[in-house]
Amino acid sequence: MLAPGDRVGEALVVDRRLGAGAFGEVYRVRHEHLGLQAMKVFREVTSLEGTDELLEEARLLSTLGHPNIVRLFDAGVVPTCEGQRGYFTMEYVSGGTLQQLADAYRPALPTELAVQVIEQLASGLAAAHDRTPPILHRDLTLANVMYGYDNERLRVRISDFGLAKSANPVTMLASAQGTYVFMAPEVLRDFGYSAASDVWSIGVIGYLLLTGLLPYDDGTDPTTWSSTRYTRRLHPPSAFDPRIDLELDRILLATLAPLPRDRTASAVELSEQLTAWRRTTKSPSERAQELAAGAADAAGAGALERAVELMEEAFVLSPELRLQYWLDVARWKRGVIW
Repeated sequence: MLAPGDRVGEALVVDRRLGAGAFGEVYRVRHEHLGLQAMKVFREVTSLEGTDELLEEARLLSTLGHPNIVRLFDAGVVPTCEGQRGYFTMEYVSGGTLQQLADAYRPALPTELAVQVIEQLASGLAAAHDRTPPILHRDLTLANVMYGYDNERLRVRISDFGLAKSANPVTMLASAQGTYVFMAPEVLRDFGYSAASDVWSIGVIGYLLLTGLLPYDDGTDPTTWSSTRYTRRLHPPSAFDPRIDLELDRILLATLAPLPRDRTASAVELSEQLTAWRRTTKSPSERAQELAAGAADAAGAGALERAVELMEEAFVLSPELRLQYWLDVARWKRGVIW
């Protein structure tokens, strides 16, 4: 719709096209005074009034200044090769989308990195769900979560709040493969949308990042309702990665309960659970050190098979321990204590 060098208003110049989604195209633009920004140009919205209405909730959230929500700067209309279109500008996040991050780490993100993403998504959505009335995202996917780094620490930012509420169903269908796999069962059945539906989307993203798999995936068309899809037992993330503890399993599986009444009710509740888990849980390296100490105790008591089992668990949690203890394990396997 726009080309590099095109001017938008008095202060914006199009730098390059970043991509396209269900609602429009995204460009990197340069503001005359404020530097780089991102600009989304809508496919269907043709007036400033329509743009303002569509962005009402996102504007409200932007005033919170939450570190995990993309800030909006301005909105307007711009002439394009397809006619006049509404647009809005937002902060430019240089890292890319969560989809690109997931692709870079296929099949799954490192456990700690994935957990950081889940925590930050919950924190950002909690700020929205805590409003009166709650502000719902309605279309949380890998494609509309941006990521970057602050002092080498990953930071994700959620964008596109509330846009799906006013979307043309045909527009939504155009991105079915990218959107429907993140939709809660009750949304697929057109039974309504709630904060718990947003929580489901966080759960799908978290499960996918931790395991490399979509929950409840049975190979059927994700755009249609399947009465049997959600009757299958969902394997916990720890079944794929033993470094994930049982409490984190419990928290994540609760976000993926097929019935809303059985699911974590809102991102506020989910964020509180994750904060409590983070406060009490030990890091993988701490747990590995405890297992290594337990292995040494078991070996000292003559329980060499148990010592080997414990040390192998420690190696999974903290591979660098293998260099330190490989000789001990080799001796224990030969029946030699020290």
